[in-house]
Amino acid sequence: MHQVFIEGGLIRKLWTVETTVYRDHLLRLDPESRRNRFNATISDDTVRGYAETVRGSDVVIHGFFVDGVLRGVADLRILGREAEAAFSIERPWQSHGVGSALLERSLLVARNRGVKLLQVCCLVDNYRMQQLARKFEAEIIFDFGTVIGTMENPYPTPLSLVQEIAADGHSFIAFYIDFQSRLFRSVGSIATRPPHPSRLEVHTSC
Repeated sequence: MHQVFIEGGLIRKLWTVETTVYRDHLLRLDPESRRNRFNATISDDTVRGYAETVRGSDVVIHGFFVDGVLRGVADLRILGREAEAAFSIERPWQSHGVGSALLERSLLVARNRGVKLLQVCCLVDNYRMQQLARKFEAEIIFDFGTVIGTMENPYPTPLSLVQEIAADGHSFIAFYIDFQSRLFRSVGSIATRPPHPSRLEVHTSC
């Protein structure tokens, strides 16, 4: 599998309880990266609404985390024997192999679910995404201002299934550690927060 050489970097699946983590990542994207992700300029409210659609067995999200913060995502939508994948990577972590590693994970998951064709769609000026698709031998078609890359998957094998099971095991452990870390930070911030002024007791002396 492709390796991402970024200190503190980790790729794992996102679970359904992490919708807000995904939302916050999308909202952090700079305008160009957001436009490339959605193939259009969209508002923050639209982004928030989209993040709510990630639940369901036909949606598999892989995330790239750095020090516990989500910095890149592969959003896989399975449609029977076909699937669509979309990618978003925050600018400081672009061109570091993150997209290749995320696409490889998505192809593995799609393969193990019997998906034969995986497509990615991007704008004609999104050369980085086109280069990524070609790296995985995608068939490229230009269509009315967009580019569609189609990759063909082999049939699943016992080895490919074991690879996903092992990756899921690591993903769950990493998720649990991240969840506990966020929980402790939240509790710590509440504990150190000063009391509300209306609850302060004022003592005076004569």
